[in-house]
Amino acid sequence: MEVAKLTNVTRIYKIGEVETRALNGVSMTIKSGEFTSLVGPSGSGKTTLLQLIGCLDQPTSGSVVINGKETTNLNRNQRADLRKGTIGFVFQFFALIPTLTAYENVEMPLLLNGKSSAERKQRVMELLEGVDLLDRAHHRPDQLSGGQQQRVAVARALATNPSMILADEPTANLDTSNGEQVMEIMKRLNEKTGTTFVFATHDPRVIKYATRVVTLRDGVVESDSNPPAR
Repeated sequence: MEVAKLTNVTRIYKIGEVETRALNGVSMTIKSGEFTSLVGPSGSGKTTLLQLIGCLDQPTSGSVVINGKETTNLNRNQRADLRKGTIGFVFQFFALIPTLTAYENVEMPLLLNGKSSAERKQRVMELLEGVDLLDRAHHRPDQLSGGQQQRVAVARALATNPSMILADEPTANLDTSNGEQVMEIMKRLNEKTGTTFVFATHDPRVIKYATRVVTLRDGVVESDSNPPAR
């Protein structure tokens, strides 16, 4: 099953008279359950591609289909509605709400989706157990390590059972040990739940976990490979 399909996608940014072509005719399909890394040097287009898949941006030309729905002509509110039930995000800087506990941060998407108190509690505790943080449920972000904060962010991204998790440089602000632990947990969750994970990264710690590596350079796909299993 396809969760994302991009066809001849171009993205051009224009500032004054200067045009920057971030993507130039990219076509690719992401299937359910993949654990994919988008890699390439700075300026290669990997973050732009991730934003288009996440419906955070729209292409200048071409087609972006998410879970069978053409997104190109959707307005901002329609794209937000699609994201809410389909896509979870993990950011480089964690993006946790500092005044809320780990439990409350993970609970927030469920509150926004109107889940009952009992449903929220069951789901949050299940997710915190899944990222090995049950004992930190009532700690605020400033009481957690960077690795623990990123694991809370992963749990929050999974809260609404999205089809796909998108992560932009998820280990960039973590040391080697914490980065490895976050990737091990995400890989385990991918295998257990079948949730699709797509990463934009240049970190070899992330790339080595991927079952598919898409390399971009100057806005085009340079290679698309399936490395041997670890």
